[in-house]
Amino acid sequence: MTENRLKAARAFGLAAAALGCAFVFIVTSSVVLGGGAQAFDEAFVRSLRSDADPALPAGPGWLTPLAHGATELGGTPFLTLSTVLLAGWFALRRRWMFLAILLAAVLGETLLSQVLKEAFDRPRPDIVPHLVHVSSKSFPSGHASSGAAIYLTIAALIAVQLRERASRAIVFAAAGAIAFAIGASRIYLGVHYPTDVIGGWSLGAAWAAIVWIAARRIAQR
Repeated sequence: MTENRLKAARAFGLAAAALGCAFVFIVTSSVVLGGGAQAFDEAFVRSLRSDADPALPAGPGWLTPLAHGATELGGTPFLTLSTVLLAGWFALRRRWMFLAILLAAVLGETLLSQVLKEAFDRPRPDIVPHLVHVSSKSFPSGHASSGAAIYLTIAALIAVQLRERASRAIVFAAAGAIAFAIGASRIYLGVHYPTDVIGGWSLGAAWAAIVWIAARRIAQR
């Protein structure tokens, strides 16, 4: 495949990813607004708790600390520290484009997620006790959207410096696994419905793709 065709294929793939994720978010948000997923959401959250005591998570005991650890990976303290360290590294190496992509992904997703939370104004699940403290609205999940947007962006920044296709695939697979674990942990801890997390994942992935498309356009000028 020639260089031009390869670039065109990558551009098409990014555009398809952005549109596909945006479509998933729109469909999910429409279902949430219409109330069509509420029964499923509540049943799913209840299924992750003990029948005898809804305060007790279902499954083996090690799942709860694992969920707490996963949720911290998408929390503000960890993501802020990671962003500052990575941004500092890019600045020291004068990788200004990489720095701009990272900051656009982080700051843009944070603002977008908060605006949408207030717009949808969906209450948190109240059918089981929460296993972590929460204070914001429920849809979309901020942890899920941040995890998808930031970890996929970091994966892309790493992947463009790798030559082997297998190595790039491993990097993206790792980022996807982290984002999945973060979102799943929010449901397990009882602070989000499944549709909150699906909405967060799709929003974050769409934003990451949009930022990368914009960066490619700027670099080509």
